[in-house]
Amino acid sequence: MLNPLRSPRKGPQIGDGRPAIVIPGLTTGDISTTLLRRTLKARGFVPEGWGMGINTGADPAKLKRLEARIAHLHVMSGKLVLLVGWSLGGLYARVLAQRVSKHLSMVVTVASPFSGDRHANNAWRVYEALNDHTVDNPPFAENLEAKPPVPTIAIWSAVDGIVAPECARGREGESDYRLRIDVPHFTIGTSRACIEEIIAKIAEVDAEHR
Repeated sequence: MLNPLRSPRKGPQIGDGRPAIVIPGLTTGDISTTLLRRTLKARGFVPEGWGMGINTGADPAKLKRLEARIAHLHVMSGKLVLLVGWSLGGLYARVLAQRVSKHLSMVVTVASPFSGDRHANNAWRVYEALNDHTVDNPPFAENLEAKPPVPTIAIWSAVDGIVAPECARGREGESDYRLRIDVPHFTIGTSRACIEEIIAKIAEVDAEHR
């Protein structure tokens, strides 16, 4: 709950003014990603939240709005967009990366169940209670397990407690890089220490592809 009040740690400037969008998880909104976005800003990115309230599930209209925003940010800045999705937000990110890859520099999924059995994750009943579709029949055609055609990092935890580790880690070939951070689900995107690890991995991958 203190997340919106905390200040980011200072560190290397890696963003170079590049835009970033951070998509929140199920039943959360932009407040939950405040510290992550502040840290990205402190490192030289120009980050934004998703700006659409509480994330209650896969929504075709919201995906379309994000597609348009990503394209706009790329055109206006002249720089490719970093896309970060936490939990359910990572599923949005994987779909968007397949649709608008030409506008993106990288996709980072943080404890996101993009792979394997969706019923292995403890939030599936909540998800289905909030939506008119099941976790096995989301309202988009893209295959979440297919690696997007941009550098892709999967952040996962062996002690997540909500998302099964194998679902967030994915199989070989479903992401380009993996980073294991063994903390609970709601800590991985709000802890300063975890955010520092995520930022460091982004910097490492970025350096390989620039």
